Amino acid sequence: MTTTGEDHTAARGGPWWWARWRSAALDVGLALASALECAFEGVRFARDAGIPVAAGVVFGVLAGSALLVRRQWPIAVVLVSIAITPAQMGYLMGIVGLYTLAASELPRRIIGSLAGMSLVGMLIVMFVRVRQDMAQGTWDLGDWFVPFAAITTAIGMTAPPLLLGLYVGARRRLMESLRERADSLERELQLLAERAEERAEWARNEERTRIAREMHDVVAHRVSLMVVHAAALQAVARKDPEKAVKNAVLVGDMGRQALTELREMLGVLRSGNGAGARRGEHAVPLASVGVAAAVAASRVVEEGEGPCLSELEELIGQSAAAGMVVDLSVEGDVRSYTAEIEQTAYRVVQEALTNVHKHAAGAKTYVRLAHRVSEIAMQVENEPPPEVGSASARLPSGGNGLVGMKERVAALGGVFVSGPTDAGGFRVSAVIPAVAAAV
Repeated sequence: MTTTGEDHTAARGGPWWWARWRSAALDVGLALASALECAFEGVRFARDAGIPVAAGVVFGVLAGSALLVRRQWPIAVVLVSIAITPAQMGYLMGIVGLYTLAASELPRRIIGSLAGMSLVGMLIVMFVRVRQDMAQGTWDLGDWFVPFAAITTAIGMTAPPLLLGLYVGARRRLMESLRERADSLERELQLLAERAEERAEWARNEERTRIAREMHDVVAHRVSLMVVHAAALQAVARKDPEKAVKNAVLVGDMGRQALTELREMLGVLRSGNGAGARRGEHAVPLASVGVAAAVAASRVVEEGEGPCLSELEELIGQSAAAGMVVDLSVEGDVRSYTAEIEQTAYRVVQEALTNVHKHAAGAKTYVRLAHRVSEIAMQVENEPPPEVGSASARLPSGGNGLVGMKERVAALGGVFVSGPTDAGGFRVSAVIPAVAAAV
């Protein structure tokens, strides 16, 4: 984990312009050393200039103390060191000032100009000093030694701190760039994690919806027929015992079929969770739910066990056995489609018939299926229910049937429309793009 820019800024705990107390202590120590150096050299300067020694010492202390502000105003420190170079003092301040200047964020042209001024000043001062020493007989060397000594000393006092400062400044900028890049990457990773969590939550909601839709489609129709048959059984139990027995058998068959389909659905959900555990995958709840729901929803695609259009007559026969008058008409050349399309078409008709049982018991219903060139269309329309009927089944409604049908059809790129008719009935229509099944 990297230190963010905000944390890096908050870590500044030194006084005034210093980021840390250690930096402040270093600068104070350097300023004291520079002040002592300039004070010692100020004695000679006072004697050469003919001024009181105390004045020279005070001047040296004040000039050398300028190193205290080298981090805040490096240009001022370098200018002071250049200004006192003719007095032959401030060598330490000149070296540290050039280093600080080169390591700063100032433009290169400013650094180069001040470094050149310092080099020229040091060259002139050393040339004059060496020449005076040779004239006084201190050194007995040739004339070549004067420029050699001046150039060597000037370069030695200027180039090393300048190059070292440039290197340290470049390294510092590189580290800052890497830190900013790491901070940016950390923020991007955090944003990606938040988006991934949002997508995971969305996927969990989608899988819950799919599971609810599958459970509704599998169980609701057969249970609705069971309730209708039970209501008819209650009505004819005493008048027509033979018909009552027949209805009781139908109720039993419907119940067994509903339990079988429900058991298969739950078995697929359990096997989906178990398979992931057996493989040793550290799956999150989303993965386990998603795998199970996907297998349950697409069982027809993988195993071919789901309903198909060839079972449509059996479905209508079950509704007819419950007392509904159903008229089935098929247009176009009958052909097979992909399992997902056939299952969706079957579920639309199934749910529409279930709604007729719930809301329009006894109404005549028309089921139309059209096989077209590039699509398959289905329509279930019922007439208004009779005004006076026998025993009412009083089937509850959750309001999710039409929503589930629309979601199924829309997932295949189809169009779903439902609503009341002018005659007082209800119509459900769906058109699904047709994809023929592979032979």
